Amino acid sequence: MAADRFFAEVVSLACHDLRTPLATVHGFARTIERLEPEDERAGRYVGLIVEGSGQMAALLERLGLVARIERGTYEPPRRTVDSLELASAAAALVRAGGVSVSGNGGPAEVDPDPTERSVADFFTCALRHGDADPLRCEVRGPELEIGPVTDVVGRILLGEDLRDFGAAAARIHLEATGGSVRVDGDSLLVELPT
Repeated sequence: MAADRFFAEVVSLACHDLRTPLATVHGFARTIERLEPEDERAGRYVGLIVEGSGQMAALLERLGLVARIERGTYEPPRRTVDSLELASAAAALVRAGGVSVSGNGGPAEVDPDPTERSVADFFTCALRHGDADPLRCEVRGPELEIGPVTDVVGRILLGEDLRDFGAAAARIHLEATGGSVRVDGDSLLVELPT
């Protein structure tokens, strides 16, 4: 077995094995959250555990997706979605700042949930590493123009400067489904598959 494929298999197995204990932590934290906390601080701590375990589950899901892509076993269940609706739903997932979505949507053939997450990861990366808030996303059919982004942020978004797992995973995912990602001037252009 080739080294890259072996590594992808190991990562996939680790993601699978980590999901069970993480689900236990998350489930019991949610149960405790529903109980009446003894004090405000305890309630806040439980809330942080619930939020953190949810974030870890999402990261494991993304890492598992990248591993499936690298192993060649990702077969996305495609569905036709409207690109403007997808970009708006992705913007709603962002907690790092604001995203202003506008334009005219069009049909795109995507695996909806992972694609929505990929677009949200691009938004989050651009906000986290850049200085635009709100970030703008202009939708033109299957193309999303995200900006403004500087040269430094563009390299991070493209995974050329590996400082953001979400953006790197998003690029891997979108390119594996037939989409494309590139920087043009001060914008990141995401072409969704059609």
